[in-house]
Amino acid sequence: MTTPSRWRQPIVAIQRVRHIPRWVRRVDAAVGRGINRRRTPPAADRALVALTRAADRGVLWFVIAGVLAVIGSRRAALRGVASLTVASMVANLVGKRVFGGDRPLLDDIPIGRRLRTPPTSPSFPSGHSASAAAFATAVALESPRSAGMVAPFAAGVAYSRAHVGAHWLSDVVGGVALGAAVAIVGRLVLPVRPKTERGGPVSAIRVTLPALTDGEGLMVFLNPGSGKSVVRADPEETIRRRLPRARVHVLSGDEDLTALIDEAVGTQPRPLVIGVCGGDGTVATAADRVRRHGVPFLALPGGTFNHFVRSTGIDSIDDAIDALQAGSGVTADVAEVSFNGGDPVTVLNAGSVGVYPALVVEREKLEKRLGKWAAGVFALRRVLRRADPLDVTVDGRAMRVWSVFVGVDPNFSHTIAPMRRLRLEGGALDVRILHARSRVHAIASLAFGRKTSAVLRAMRVLPLSSATTMFTADSVELNVRSAEKALATFGRDGEVEDEIARRDYTAQLRIVPGGLTVYARPE
Repeated sequence: MTTPSRWRQPIVAIQRVRHIPRWVRRVDAAVGRGINRRRTPPAADRALVALTRAADRGVLWFVIAGVLAVIGSRRAALRGVASLTVASMVANLVGKRVFGGDRPLLDDIPIGRRLRTPPTSPSFPSGHSASAAAFATAVALESPRSAGMVAPFAAGVAYSRAHVGAHWLSDVVGGVALGAAVAIVGRLVLPVRPKTERGGPVSAIRVTLPALTDGEGLMVFLNPGSGKSVVRADPEETIRRRLPRARVHVLSGDEDLTALIDEAVGTQPRPLVIGVCGGDGTVATAADRVRRHGVPFLALPGGTFNHFVRSTGIDSIDDAIDALQAGSGVTADVAEVSFNGGDPVTVLNAGSVGVYPALVVEREKLEKRLGKWAAGVFALRRVLRRADPLDVTVDGRAMRVWSVFVGVDPNFSHTIAPMRRLRLEGGALDVRILHARSRVHAIASLAFGRKTSAVLRAMRVLPLSSATTMFTADSVELNVRSAEKALATFGRDGEVEDEIARRDYTAQLRIVPGGLTVYARPE
């Protein structure tokens, strides 16, 4: 039999007196009354209830960690997961047992804000707030750029605990302080490593290319729509200042880059070098045309991730111009993919089918309204809820999978979809297939390497591992069935092939050793 709330009031007061100073209890009561009296739209109440439930058992943070890892901030994701795990253990196994205290009375909370199942564990500190603060602080320490995406979620979860009546203000403040402290101590124990690998090792056959000191003979295309989420200097200004005689064309929204490159190569004087500044998709599109015309290629980083450009050892516009002026180049391996026997298209980094391209499709639907980072989180949530395994045949073997990744040459780490080449030569495709048992298994395997996943599973942070298949090949053929499913979309260098996914299709990929002549970091 439940004790009536009017009889529980004295009990609450007595238990909180043991641990919480009087002035703190007064502030808690005043803030609680203020929140409960404030009228908020029902939609806002529902959103905060949904947010606080999403953070139950750290699910929200594991989803965000998956997004961070997939888009290239894997170290930030790992540090965040490790910090929230420690913070949650300290809050729930130590803090609540030492301090405890009862939670706010359910009768005082507006009905529209109440949780379906009110928590019953001791109140101080808030475990949700501790996990949120630990994750956000750890990510900020490792990757300040990613912190801008994580911080609003962390702040929202912390506030939601008071809004739904699950905690007093002091519980939330204590949880935030605990979580931030755990992340900071974690940095002292395991310092943030400097990103010495930026630019990456350039391992390929060296060639001497035209050294265009003032830019004469260079035709460069700039895509202003790439990398909007990255704060950087204006590339056009830098190019015009350092290469005053280069021809520069800024792309508008309706222009066809392929046609423009064909037109430029057909004019006189013919360009000695074709360059492009943009993201991975723009660079891959330009590389495909440049290969057909046999012109040296200058790739300048203008996107959010710049996977291929970084593999050439170039990390900035100035680095690319230095390579051009020095005439430093390499012959890089590429791959070609053809669909249903059609004309082959160049692949610089990787082609894939499954969770990753499905995530890209969903993110692009939300990106204009939410921005790239928040869109990535909600997109992954949609994929987790809606996606089903995909029926494919890989080189004649039928299987049911969550992801098939085909990289050009050896790729970084042991994750299923690394999207980062270790070098520009190797003469083989890097094939990785994920046979996951569930959606959560699929995302966990995509986000974390095998060694890290083993540690997290031992800590009961991640579920049991999923089976993976990894091998190298000169070519691979994918027959994709159940094409009406979201995971049937094929991704190529960060872009998606939406049209072909509307029906069953065959994708044939093959390695092309030394298929692209490109400027690279000088030795």
